[in-house]
Amino acid sequence: MSEILDRFKTIIEEKPDSTGKHIKVGIIGTGWIAEEHIRCYKKFDDVEVVALADLIPGKAEKFAKDHDVKNVRFYSSGAELIDNEPDIDAVSICTYNRQHAPCAIYALEHGVNVLLEKPMCVTLEEAEEIVRAEKKSGRILSIGFQPRCDNNMKMIKKIVRSGELGKVYYIQTGGGRRRGIPTPYGTSFIDDKTAGLGALADIGCYSLDMVLNAVGYPKPLTVSGYTSDIFGKRPSYYPGHPEYADVFSVDDFAAAFIRLEGGITLDFRISWAMNMDTAGDTLILGDKAGLRIPSTECWNGSIGGPMTIYHEVAGEQVETKIPIQDNDMDNFEAKIRSFVDAVENDLPAPVPSSEIIINQAIIDGIAKSAKAGKEIEINIPEI
Repeated sequence: MSEILDRFKTIIEEKPDSTGKHIKVGIIGTGWIAEEHIRCYKKFDDVEVVALADLIPGKAEKFAKDHDVKNVRFYSSGAELIDNEPDIDAVSICTYNRQHAPCAIYALEHGVNVLLEKPMCVTLEEAEEIVRAEKKSGRILSIGFQPRCDNNMKMIKKIVRSGELGKVYYIQTGGGRRRGIPTPYGTSFIDDKTAGLGALADIGCYSLDMVLNAVGYPKPLTVSGYTSDIFGKRPSYYPGHPEYADVFSVDDFAAAFIRLEGGITLDFRISWAMNMDTAGDTLILGDKAGLRIPSTECWNGSIGGPMTIYHEVAGEQVETKIPIQDNDMDNFEAKIRSFVDAVENDLPAPVPSSEIIINQAIIDGIAKSAKAGKEIEINIPEI
């Protein structure tokens, strides 16, 4: 089997040469995800973080002190930051979900490149407005999907695109947590007023991207979705904070059956909390072979172990194990670096909106179908 395995051993990527540019960056929203952004930006000599913005008085200042960020200016909103920093090149948008669209649109309309944290936004309509602003601005908009940088994720795409599986006709994907509603960060993840969506968008977007990126992001046609909030509404789930159950107003579990262009059926499920240790491995079935991708205990942006290709050789049913791939840098650092390189070298967005609007359309479709209690069509307009 070595000749088959050798086809999937090495991933080689060309990296752009440095232009010697030095870019100025602002961070909008200084919650926990912004900690990863500042950690990575501080590693790069060609980046200067010049401004921080947060709606909560004093939070940005504390963030700067905690992370030893000096000579920065502070603002109470993303718009204020952009209005008062005419020389800024880019912003990282690290706000809660419902502020993603207005912040991204404002930045793009003012000629600023944007790294927008996932999920892209809350609704398909918001995603459409973001993309319109991007097209009009001519600036770079990249969506924060750091699992794209993981060599194991790249391997999934490489296997599918190689033709080894043949024509893909069915995908099962999902995952999540047995218990993992993200309340250690307060209530912004679980309150509809700030989050808009729960597990469906928070980690479901990653699971969808893993497989949709591999098969070329075909457009969705129809979706039949289901969501629930069984655990999030239980006061007993939150020892010491039973009041969180009254705040909880998003989903903690979602599932869907999606028909995609090209005759592909997508069976999806995701969880923040459930009475099971896994929602199942990811399966990509083709007419020549199938690929099993082991699930993870808590969706962490990689895979749970070596993948397996199930196929036939000389009429015999065989399995080929794909070894775990190592990474040169951690996924988050690679995500930030790829965005900086794109801005400095005028390259395409590392994770383009043309793909992630499809991801958002599916998430939005699941939520709307679940609310309607029936299958619905998905239509993504040309922008």
